[in-house]
Amino acid sequence: MSELRRSRGGTFRGVLAAVDLVEPQRRDPHGVFHRELVAGGRARAVELGFKLEEFVVRDGITVPRLDSILQSRGIHGVLLLPSWFAPDWSALNWANYAAVYTDYLIDRPALHCVCCNHYRSMMGLLARLEERGYRRPGLYVERGRDVRMQHRFSSAFRTYQETNSAIERVPMLVVEEHRQQEFEVWFRQHQPDVVVSHFTDVVDWMEACGARVPQTHGFASLNILYRNRPCAGLDQQPLELGARAVEMLIAQLQRNELGVPVWPTTTTIPAVWVEGPTVRKARKTKRPAAQLAGQ
Repeated sequence: MSELRRSRGGTFRGVLAAVDLVEPQRRDPHGVFHRELVAGGRARAVELGFKLEEFVVRDGITVPRLDSILQSRGIHGVLLLPSWFAPDWSALNWANYAAVYTDYLIDRPALHCVCCNHYRSMMGLLARLEERGYRRPGLYVERGRDVRMQHRFSSAFRTYQETNSAIERVPMLVVEEHRQQEFEVWFRQHQPDVVVSHFTDVVDWMEACGARVPQTHGFASLNILYRNRPCAGLDQQPLELGARAVEMLIAQLQRNELGVPVWPTTTTIPAVWVEGPTVRKARKTKRPAAQLAGQ
């Protein structure tokens, strides 16, 4: 198998496109998660004899213009990077392309997807926090993020609360915008003993309310790529997601499967727990590690 992989990597087979759509609703560019997706995809593409080039749709580069560029370059494999909102790629002439979308929500057209298993990852994270003695977990999340993931984080959180008698129910805080005042009102009123969120500056807000992390309270990040301080949380494995998406894309090209799939599939990879100084240290347990944190 090693010889087979080497022989495949030695022959150049073509160019793939990694395409990022910058929506007019949000002018801020996509960040480190997208870069990691591309890096993982590029490394796997090289191993399989392909080259992955980046394209950005914004301002003067429209979707029809991108279609012309890809056709003139003879590129038939398209890796679509995540969008803030449900993207519309229907203007591409899909008879010429195979594609994989690296997120959940895409209906125009419906394509094969590769993404993190957010539901399983949240269930595993909460199980790990329970193992460490936390009984009042609280979820703080932006509504836009929750909608884009089709409520998988919030659904898993709610299910874990409702099916686990050892866990006290703390209402989720789902906000339109990330603001300290709204968080502090919720934190003081409902008194979670550990907060789960994308935003690591929440630790400062918790301490402003009198919490001491990790002595009295804990914090776990839903995506450690976005942490601005050392903390515990989930690594959603964008390098692996990018690599898996490229594998699926190349397989479609090798089977000459161009066009919108009749039965689009979704491939998910669970996040991995990363230790950090914002939660209590693990106690000795005989529970199998495979049952914890999506591993």
